Amino acid sequence: MPLNIVEKIFQSHLVYGELKAGVPVGLKVDEVYTQDATGTMAWLQFEAMKIDRVKVPVAVSYVDHNMVQSNYMNPDDHAFLQSAAKRFGAYFSRPGNGICHQVNLERFATPGWIALGTDSHTPTNGGAAMLAIGVGGLDAATVMAGSPFELNMPMITQIRLSGKLRTPYVTAMDVILEILRRLTVKGGVGRIFEYGGKGVETLDVTERATITNMGAELGATTSIFPSDERTLEFLRAQGREAAWIELKPDEGAKYDKIIELDLSAIEPMVARPHSPDNVVSVRELAGTKVDQVCIGGCTNSSYQSMRAVASILKGKTVSERTNLLINPGSRQVYDMIARDGSLIELLAAGVRMLESSCGPCIGMGGAPGTGQSSVRTFNRNFEGRSGTKDASVYLASPVTCAVAAIAGEFQDVLASALNVTALEEPAMYPVCDNMIIPPSSSELEPIIKGPNIKEVPVKAPLEDDINAEVLIKLGNNITTDDIMPAGAKVLPYRSNIPAISGFVFSNIDSEFVKRAEEARPKGGGIIIGGENYGQGSSREHAALAPMYLGVQAVITISFARIHRSNLINFGILPLTFEDTGIIGKINQGDRLIIKGLKESLANGQTYRVEDATGGFTFTCTSSLNGRERDLILMGGLLPYTKAQTS
Repeated sequence: MPLNIVEKIFQSHLVYGELKAGVPVGLKVDEVYTQDATGTMAWLQFEAMKIDRVKVPVAVSYVDHNMVQSNYMNPDDHAFLQSAAKRFGAYFSRPGNGICHQVNLERFATPGWIALGTDSHTPTNGGAAMLAIGVGGLDAATVMAGSPFELNMPMITQIRLSGKLRTPYVTAMDVILEILRRLTVKGGVGRIFEYGGKGVETLDVTERATITNMGAELGATTSIFPSDERTLEFLRAQGREAAWIELKPDEGAKYDKIIELDLSAIEPMVARPHSPDNVVSVRELAGTKVDQVCIGGCTNSSYQSMRAVASILKGKTVSERTNLLINPGSRQVYDMIARDGSLIELLAAGVRMLESSCGPCIGMGGAPGTGQSSVRTFNRNFEGRSGTKDASVYLASPVTCAVAAIAGEFQDVLASALNVTALEEPAMYPVCDNMIIPPSSSELEPIIKGPNIKEVPVKAPLEDDINAEVLIKLGNNITTDDIMPAGAKVLPYRSNIPAISGFVFSNIDSEFVKRAEEARPKGGGIIIGGENYGQGSSREHAALAPMYLGVQAVITISFARIHRSNLINFGILPLTFEDTGIIGKINQGDRLIIKGLKESLANGQTYRVEDATGGFTFTCTSSLNGRERDLILMGGLLPYTKAQTS
């Protein structure tokens, strides 16, 4: 039977299950990597499992999110992560080495491998034909402890590319923005996107990585390109030619859906506030004032992107009404623009150069001013994510951003007289891994824990009844940023759940935490939401902190994949409305009663919910597979894993 690329990789890693959409499969994993905003908790959870060493071939701990050292908390966590990596047998990428996805693409991504990363943009590595999936930290910890990774087999959509981009004016960023325009942020839920067609060979690996990176905004499980001559060129240039294998679909391979996309027809695009799928052409926004421009991040921080921007800015000056900030994705990229003179060109034009970190993308510095507009090459523009609640954040390509920075406003890129250099893949990258500390052979390394690092809270096993208050009622597309904000104020508490729990829903409802704390001794709380609840980041704190506050269940129309998994991992019951029209009758403050949970879990997973305040009943379902039912019954993945390994 002919297989597509995804099926080939799944088949070669299959531990149990059947490659049939919707069926649970268990997979062997080749690499797990973490970043410091999620990895601190992941390594604390791994330590709690009492496992001596990681049991995957490669584990890497990156520091790239929480780089601002305004007090002791972030550097303490960095010290913890470095000591944990040494103790448990992981590589450690030091602060300043770069953003995890960019560095992993350069130094670890391997065609045909399966990787898990504790960040939703882990699919970046799919640009190098790696099946890379974003997960919560606890999922990563259990896989590092030796468990297979389980997920329901996704549907596989092929995006068949033809033609060639009108480079250098149209870029890979415009490709993924066009796909988001067509499919929306819910268009990839339950799917893996596999790219194919003759147009694939016109894109280099870093361009492919831009596309797979933002596939996360489609809600996709992951995205992947073939491994071909362009992949070999990239790996050879990185000194990793031995990692290459050819990987392409068999003749006659089947897909659940095929989408045709002509690269030559794509024009420069922009995502308007406040969603990555609110996409229009740049020419429609021509003349719109721009206060700030940010270039880099994990989506567009390759050497090719930086060099293109430098060529546009050469001999020019950033508009007096615009600030331009650039954060190259890795030390390797920084090295290259320093060597070839691009860095001098950028500085001469008035660019504010930042370190190789996530930076403004997660609100860690670089916040716009009150009511200002910011155009960014990043992947998300959710309201408030930039650090400024009333900012208008747009997403665009590095070329579009550079032109806007000079003009102080959006311009029609195709109509402008650009002097921009289009670059081919470098024949050789300057490789220096001295900022990556290899695994230690010692199992006696002491683990360093600062005073802000607290023990991992664990939920009690499921009780048979829930009698809880509706703490908040929300609409569609609630993001993990809405649930648990990021930024310089909040993220330093990522290893202190009692402290970080004080920020849950703080950007939406400042009284939420108070209500939750009052409800906790009275049976806890329930959250009501709409479609695509929990889209965005993989941060498990958006489930872990509500669990700590006593949330027993979340009832919605639908869930984003990673967040649903995180809720289950921490023992919170994810329910969906059988009749979505009932939402209008439920109010914040209502008391909901669900009886006979264990029987419902075992028999059909249909739950009768009584709204004791409103005086009516409705029905919900849960659609949990066998393992997920066990996790809910035991109070989550951590107690489940402890029981399995004891």
